[in-house]
Amino acid sequence: MSSPWWTGLDLRVLRHVRGVLRRRGLELTLVEKRPEETAAFAALSGDDVGGAGLAVIAPELSAPERGLVEIMLGEAAIDVAAALRDRAETTSTEPPGRRTSYHGIIGGAAIMQDLYVLLDRVSPSDSTVMIQGENGTGKELVARAIHVGSERRDRKFVVTNCSAFNDNLLDSELFGHKRGAFTGAVADKAGLFETADAGTFFLDEIGDMSPTLQVKVLRVLQEGTFNRVGDTDMRKVDVRILAATNRDLAAMVAAGQFREDLFYRINVINVNLPALRERRDDIPLLIEHFLARHRRQRPKRLTPDCAAVMEAYAWPGNVRELENEIERLVVLAGDEPMIGPDLLSPRIRQWVPADPAGAEATPDSLPAAVEALEKRMIGAAMRRHNGNKTRAADELKVSRRNLIRLVQKYELE
Repeated sequence: MSSPWWTGLDLRVLRHVRGVLRRRGLELTLVEKRPEETAAFAALSGDDVGGAGLAVIAPELSAPERGLVEIMLGEAAIDVAAALRDRAETTSTEPPGRRTSYHGIIGGAAIMQDLYVLLDRVSPSDSTVMIQGENGTGKELVARAIHVGSERRDRKFVVTNCSAFNDNLLDSELFGHKRGAFTGAVADKAGLFETADAGTFFLDEIGDMSPTLQVKVLRVLQEGTFNRVGDTDMRKVDVRILAATNRDLAAMVAAGQFREDLFYRINVINVNLPALRERRDDIPLLIEHFLARHRRQRPKRLTPDCAAVMEAYAWPGNVRELENEIERLVVLAGDEPMIGPDLLSPRIRQWVPADPAGAEATPDSLPAAVEALEKRMIGAAMRRHNGNKTRAADELKVSRRNLIRLVQKYELE
């Protein structure tokens, strides 16, 4: 007996719809064109409403009942269309060897093809990998892809952000602690290195780690051993380390801010992620991917004007900024199927590209020049710190309250 056409699609909405229909004694069918007999029907393509789609042949249902079934079918048809499109993209419609996705990473540009080839080679090994790139480029996605492609894929993949904790909390988070080691330590606690034993541990923003913790991490990398906070017992783990940063670790080593021995130990294999502006051809592909992910009850599409603005925008926050904008647009569009440029965030809608020569217009007054410089510096600091105003204010040597006022003034959020 042959498998049904939906085998392998792994679509939760589709399975739910089939279950509901089965309880009513109705059968779901994939058809090449809209049925001539009385049926509930949902097309797979909004451009061909009479073409291929999902159908339930049900002349015995009343018109209101068929309408309710069609609402369910419309939800499932979106998922089916996306899954079938993904299948087609990975087979005959793609040039040989060209991939538009890789274990959750989306992109088909030439620079991404090079990245996928590198990940194919790196993943099966147990080597430490340093993943570098600007904020929002998808460093954790790449780390997960490496884990999935490794022999440790069936073990745990553990993630922590080193910039999210102060020194003492991060020490306990990474290595655990013994009961009574400090106030509040009411019981023994295993750290993330123990949790990740036999698996993969992704240390994000490792450049923010203190010199003291750098020594302890180096010891784990070299010997596989560590002590919990407040404990003298030596513990041993087998963990593959993947690290990431958006900082220049080589410059930090030269400035004495990062241990040279740890730098060389984690920099065995270096993976550099391209900024979105370096792979602009992927923007339409990413837009479609995120529209499908964040859709509500109805599929959404961008008007040509809206798509043109988004494709021209610089995306300093990279793929994360693009996804956040798409999610925002889907929410603001409500029930409207088309999304126009009027819904775009002000920073995107009002963005003006630099001239081809790269020269910026010269301000016509000193106050205007000061404002232009202020806006550029604040925008750059906010991007470097992923929107964290406290850290950006510290870098710029201004109060957080003043920074918030300036961010609002220049519409940088």
